[in-house]
Amino acid sequence: MEREALLSSLRTKGYNEEIIGAFEKIKREKFVPQNLIGFAYDDIALPIEAGSTISQPSTIAFMLDLLELNEDVKVLEIGSGSGYVLSLMAEIDKEGEIFGLEIIKKLAIKSSSMLFENKRIKIFNKEGSDGLSKFAPFDRILISASCTDMRVPSNLLEQLKDNGIIVAAVGQSIVQLKKKDGEIIQKEFPGFAFIPLRREE
Repeated sequence: MEREALLSSLRTKGYNEEIIGAFEKIKREKFVPQNLIGFAYDDIALPIEAGSTISQPSTIAFMLDLLELNEDVKVLEIGSGSGYVLSLMAEIDKEGEIFGLEIIKKLAIKSSSMLFENKRIKIFNKEGSDGLSKFAPFDRILISASCTDMRVPSNLLEQLKDNGIIVAAVGQSIVQLKKKDGEIIQKEFPGFAFIPLRREE
């Protein structure tokens, strides 16, 4: 699939122009292995390194839509991998702070090097299940790898601001959690496939 075909497909699904514009601006081929560049705009997940993947564009768009990014929010992505989604979020929200956690050191170093020019993006090589309390609370939290115990870790909920949103892969579903006056409102969308969220041995 060519880039224009992918963008057309996302438009047909009804995503807003901020999301479409980010997919148009950020080149996916920069974030995939050299031998897979020809598949960069196919709507499929692609392997990157050490068993990790870069998710399929339609899944990423769906999660970003649920995340409801506004201008000037503080966002944490857990399982930031190649840095592709961090770049998309920074393009959608041109004022906000974007934090990424990646447990695989090689990926964290590589993505940090690739994105170093954008000073609003900060990537840390650490396990994601503990969040990033040093910079909490966050307006938005995106969990891009599947929560292995079928629920979002409670300490991540504690690092979410009131009126904040978590979008997470849980099992083979995507869930949206909204915090309102300390209460959690959850919606679940089944039918997806994710690699599990890794923990330190």
